[in-house]
Amino acid sequence: MTVTTNQKHADLRIDIGRLNRRLADLAAIGAIEGTEGCARLALTDEDKAGRDLVVTWMHDLGLEVTVDGIGNVVGVMAGETDGPPVMCGSHIDTVRTGGRYDGNLGVLAGLEVVETLLAAGITPPRPLAVAFFTDEEGARFAPDMLGSLVYVGGMPLEEALDITGIDGAQVGPELVRIGYDGPAPLPAAAPHAFVEIHVEQGPVLEAEGTTIGAVTSVQGISWTEVSVTGQSNHAGTTPMSMRRDPGFVAAAAANFARELALDLGAPQVATVGRLELFPNLVNVVPAKATFTVDLRNTDEAVLQDAEARFADFLTATAEAEGCTVETTTLARFEPVIFDPRVVDLVEATATELGHSVKRMPSGAGHDAQMLARICPTAMVFTPSVDGISHNPAEYTSPEDLEAGSNVLLHTMLALAAADDLTPTEG
Repeated sequence: MTVTTNQKHADLRIDIGRLNRRLADLAAIGAIEGTEGCARLALTDEDKAGRDLVVTWMHDLGLEVTVDGIGNVVGVMAGETDGPPVMCGSHIDTVRTGGRYDGNLGVLAGLEVVETLLAAGITPPRPLAVAFFTDEEGARFAPDMLGSLVYVGGMPLEEALDITGIDGAQVGPELVRIGYDGPAPLPAAAPHAFVEIHVEQGPVLEAEGTTIGAVTSVQGISWTEVSVTGQSNHAGTTPMSMRRDPGFVAAAAANFARELALDLGAPQVATVGRLELFPNLVNVVPAKATFTVDLRNTDEAVLQDAEARFADFLTATAEAEGCTVETTTLARFEPVIFDPRVVDLVEATATELGHSVKRMPSGAGHDAQMLARICPTAMVFTPSVDGISHNPAEYTSPEDLEAGSNVLLHTMLALAAADDLTPTEG
């Protein structure tokens, strides 16, 4: 069926001042001194404080709040009828050097939608829900999008609770420590539909002067940790021909990853984002190198080709240098295609509100790609100034935040009025 916009409340708009105040209040928790950014790694004390604040806002709005076993939080606004809600949401955890919009917008814009409806005395046809999911970033506990993955049944809860983070902490005990090991069952019941608003985290919308992105898909993601072991030795007395240097292997692999992406062409990307040498001394050939490689593509076949070519190069280079290699898969998600009916609705809603709109894929991973497994799903993008994200300098103008949030508001109202949203094939 075709989902259409609802003209009954065509003049309804969110309050951008109220949304910006909430964004600022949340960003103050874990604030990075001297910047507009914040750091709230998943299940840290800062994350707990952020969670507590958002849950307080949910209760203030009269939402029915539940917490599940992986710490996902869902607040539900009652509708005219019972049944699965139209859900929006994202995450409030950040990377160590995060901005104030990534993830947070998707949660707080959802609260703004609810408050706008309450202020106008409007009860939606079916319930609306606002969710924030645990450990979307994967910066402390891999894989990323952990909470939403467990939410949809993509990973057993017991397995997720046993995950050890970069600091040696485990998910389960940390959830207990911060008080967010909830009783709500997992996997969760499927929503009627899911829409996530998010800053683009890329330069396309701003460069093209477009206000709204109607997101059609999410790139496949492959994260691998590589450990290369060689022989530590004196940097001055060990001839080059007699070295077993894992630092060289890591550097060569990082260079090859970039050349591989350029050879395969857009939209293939490749990143070595973390590199550690041991003993990490200026005059010592390292004994060990540990690094990560992040490969992404919208085409699963091309992504598999990139993985195979990188693995072949790594093996050959390590063998030639006399080193050994161990690899660990940190995350692996195939590309996701969003429901075309919901994508069409986002595009139509943006157009009716007078905004320019572009259909586009997402280069970053999002909780929406997990929810797409169980219900009709799409995303709304707003521009990111200079394409900067995962950086305290991340910025989206109030005008663009307002435009995107209004698109979210009217998209959710239209979905709440839609009776049959049985997921389509593909």
